[in-house]
Amino acid sequence: MSDEVKETPTAEATQEETKTEEPKAEETKAEPSSGISSFAPAPSMAAVVETPLVTEEVEVKTNEEEEEVMVELRAKLYRMADECDPPEWKERGTGTIKLLKHKESGKIRVLMRRDKTLKICANHYVHPAMKLEENCSSDRSWLYKTPVDFSDGATGEEELLAVRFPNVENAQQFKESFLKAQEEMKSIMEAALAEGKSSA
Repeated sequence: MSDEVKETPTAEATQEETKTEEPKAEETKAEPSSGISSFAPAPSMAAVVETPLVTEEVEVKTNEEEEEVMVELRAKLYRMADECDPPEWKERGTGTIKLLKHKESGKIRVLMRRDKTLKICANHYVHPAMKLEENCSSDRSWLYKTPVDFSDGATGEEELLAVRFPNVENAQQFKESFLKAQEEMKSIMEAALAEGKSSA
């Protein structure tokens, strides 16, 4: 049996070893369990407030300011396209057709603008020699010739036009107003001739 005696570790030594094995509290700080980063975003910058644009109201003239409306009705306008072979009816536009009487001269013209674009598709004076004829295929439309038309894209020559209305009542109302306008234009032209003028 050996004479060497093994030393048993004392209680103090065991405590020191145990202490060295325990992790330090500072090193084992648990991350937040929610998983949300603790990153703090940069402070938000104040929004730049733009000065509102000052808009100036612009007066738009339609050349109708000096005229009074005799009649105003919804309609669809067609023209006879003589340039086609054979000639055929072509739609010129859908919108509101008016008979406008000038407040000073008393002259009366037909004016019609297309919906949305407001482009002029009929613009001519009512002449006493115009003949308003019924369309044989419809009781709510009229045919007539105008010596000259000044609408957008017009040739400035004689035009055969057809006006179709939504119902018979509107067609009759237009006819009555048109015939009345012809009588008034006839009086104006006769008065101008009596004064020695070549035109009204």
